[in-house]
Amino acid sequence: MQEQLTMKPSIVVIVSAMSLAFSLSAVAAGGGGGGGAGGGADGGSQAYNPDPDFRAGMTAVKKEDWNQVVSHMTVYLLRSPGDADAWNELGHAHRKVGQVDVALTDYDRALKINPKHKGAHEYLGEAYLQMGDLARAEQEMKVLESLCFFPCEEKAT
Repeated sequence: MQEQLTMKPSIVVIVSAMSLAFSLSAVAAGGGGGGGAGGGADGGSQAYNPDPDFRAGMTAVKKEDWNQVVSHMTVYLLRSPGDADAWNELGHAHRKVGQVDVALTDYDRALKINPKHKGAHEYLGEAYLQMGDLARAEQEMKVLESLCFFPCEEKAT
């Protein structure tokens, strides 16, 4: 009986440690965060998406070739309109080429699909800053604070 009592706390400690490790690894990997180069994947397509247009679009993001991002993500989204990560990256690219109004629509699409998409909230806040709308940018920062239990990359930028 004494052995069983001493075993229980160690099992609880192990399970707790495993849960914490899983949570921390999820956060480090963008764990539910908003898009790769776009602020985390939010459990979406960026973890691994074999689609050639999506992959080409993400490669273009890394190269900051925003017109190629627009081209590839637009084609990809014709096939997969429910991908919040792709809408977020398309918005990012539209914002980078100066089409902020179009970017706002893209971010809106991403957030309708996934209201907790950290990357979309991050980039939407950046768009508001670009537009000089500090109040709405701060509102997006508050949303990120509510979504990031642990510090997250999207909130830091």
